[in-house]
Amino acid sequence: MKTIIPTREAQPATSVAGRRRFLTHAALGGAAIAGAPFIGNAEAAKGKTWKVQSTWDAGTTGYALFEEWCNGFKEATGGELSIQPFGAKAVAADNNALFESVQTGVLDGMNPFTLYWAGKMPASVFLSSYPVGPDQPAQWDTMFYGLGLLEMTRKIYEKFGLVYVGPIQHDANIIHSKKPVTSVADFQGLKLRVPGGMVSEVFQAFGASTVSLPGSDIFPALEKGTIDAADYVGPAVNWDLGFAQVTKYILFGPPGLMSVYQPVDLMDLTVNMRAWKGLSPQMQRMVEDRVKTYSVNHYVSIQKRNVEALEKFEKAGSVINRMSTQDLDAFRRAAIPIWYKWAKKDKAASEVFKLQLDYMMNPIMGYVTAADIKGQSL
Repeated sequence: MKTIIPTREAQPATSVAGRRRFLTHAALGGAAIAGAPFIGNAEAAKGKTWKVQSTWDAGTTGYALFEEWCNGFKEATGGELSIQPFGAKAVAADNNALFESVQTGVLDGMNPFTLYWAGKMPASVFLSSYPVGPDQPAQWDTMFYGLGLLEMTRKIYEKFGLVYVGPIQHDANIIHSKKPVTSVADFQGLKLRVPGGMVSEVFQAFGASTVSLPGSDIFPALEKGTIDAADYVGPAVNWDLGFAQVTKYILFGPPGLMSVYQPVDLMDLTVNMRAWKGLSPQMQRMVEDRVKTYSVNHYVSIQKRNVEALEKFEKAGSVINRMSTQDLDAFRRAAIPIWYKWAKKDKAASEVFKLQLDYMMNPIMGYVTAADIKGQSL
């Protein structure tokens, strides 16, 4: 699928009406506005180029969308800021190296899955969806942009010399397996790839043997039989990675919920603090706006391709199973003590979790009751 690029306006949007036109165009297709509205001095006129590595493998649907978005920066900013995109392992060989490369300035930024940093910052397990927590994209946008989660997150990242620019909506995570998995009982003894952290601990509570692997290592591990099953992203990217060739079964949550353990798997744009401060305030706002509109475009594009990819999986012989609502309840009972365990790891994790718990207990959501958390404390 090609992203539809709306007609660009001939002049920069400087009025309120023009600003609204910019946001509308960008939200529809990540389109750029011609002109150079942010170049205000000779230094800015020279232009800056950021090197940004994604955790998407080159050649996948996710990377194609990321690359297209990065390549639009030069025109959108009139040359003031360009972004050179890199796929997984292109500069930094693994996730730890990626984090450190952005810290030290070897890379200017990264586009990772946020929960990869559980070992470095425990709060990160609450910065993307977790087992039977908030499970709709709008809920996460509400927390980040309406309830103060973005400000909390930026304070956490600041301690590492990084700037968390904003969340990028991606997809749910699903499980592909070599043998049938239809309920929580089937996790017993299963050799399962998961991202680690809280997700890993919940699956271990049901008897799974878990291992953490980057996306590019999943196919060979499944092919060799090193693992029986793998959690990764949604059908579109997993089709690109060839999972239909090495697995037969796909596990979803109950109807209407692709996943009970990572239903809203967020990515983000994180940049080096020095690189961020090297931008003008106007350009910083521009980058923030483009992250928001890219998040929308990225999410809906992935969902469309998921529909197409799932048809391909079925034609290839994949069998789709769904967990029951009883399995969902079992997951919640197992997950809640683990929520609190991670929330107690440090002050930041506790503060982030408290914000989310209050939201989940609000009658608007009603996900958690006082009875559910009886005996638990922060």
